[in-house]
Amino acid sequence: TLLFLVPVDTVDIKAEYDILVNELTKYNPEMLDKERLLVISKCDMLDDELKAELKTQLDKEFKNIPYMFISSVAQQGLQELKDKLWKMLND
Repeated sequence: TLLFLVPVDTVDIKAEYDILVNELTKYNPEMLDKERLLVISKCDMLDDELKAELKTQLDKEFKNIPYMFISSVAQQGLQELKDKLWKMLND
């Protein structure tokens, strides 16, 4: 399982993700065959309206890649992230 962590306050989440994938391609392209999970951090910076807009954008840009939101500061989504990673590792 590959975990891609991108902060919500980055200028372009897709561009950040593409940079990470490009670096991984240079380092070890065989790893790109693994299941991926995009984790958007610092989600406590978003209100419900911004989060809904971002979800719409992410649904378009990441059709085949699951994503989730977390916030370490607000302790949001951390248990869900652990559960998701556990499930992905055991499937």
